[in-house]
Amino acid sequence: MTPSLVRLRVTASTQDELHRLAGEGAPAGTAVVAETQQAGRGSRGRGWVSAPGGLWLSVLWRGQPDVAQLLSIRAGLAVAALLDLLGGLPPARLKWPNDIIVDDAKVGGILCEGRWGAANGWVAVGLGLNVTNPVPSDARFRPASLAHWRPDLDAAAMAGPVVAALSRLPADPVLSSEELEAWRERDWLAGRRLRAPVTGVIGGMSATGRLLVDTDAGRLELVASDGIEV
Repeated sequence: MTPSLVRLRVTASTQDELHRLAGEGAPAGTAVVAETQQAGRGSRGRGWVSAPGGLWLSVLWRGQPDVAQLLSIRAGLAVAALLDLLGGLPPARLKWPNDIIVDDAKVGGILCEGRWGAANGWVAVGLGLNVTNPVPSDARFRPASLAHWRPDLDAAAMAGPVVAALSRLPADPVLSSEELEAWRERDWLAGRRLRAPVTGVIGGMSATGRLLVDTDAGRLELVASDGIEV
């Protein structure tokens, strides 16, 4: 089967639609993009406002579970590189593990959801990117749309290049030196003081995708992003 790009006007969630297609045997690289999501979601089950004008899509990845933990890192790097190529935007930066930051405002987020069974498992790599859509007024982190800098951008036209980039994510179980260097150049958290779940100064990211924190007790590695406050 050849991967396809399914374009929908409205759906509850591109993630749910892609999981359905994956369960029916869709090949890696299959993608779903929607003009509007009625029940979009972000990390930790939070709702994601998905109005027309944004880029709401999910891409199917198939591989080993031990690689899946790095997909949000690699997806963020891929999307940030594409944003830089657009021109007219401040440099895209990344907030571990899944936020896309432009000029200290959140313009997008990555959500990776795995389904692992006895046979073929998969991950739905989801992207929500504010392009020309209005942003929510009650966001926890200051939001922005790319239209603030580039009002001429078209989310529908951006879907193809983004899907192509997310379909080529490496399957190595650790981040390469090139990937780590690319992350360091975009690392929004580096050098900031962490207030929770521990206190310390953020010192980057390990090759396994863990956040490094220098505390009074020594260096810690955080696996999950739940409850991180800076």
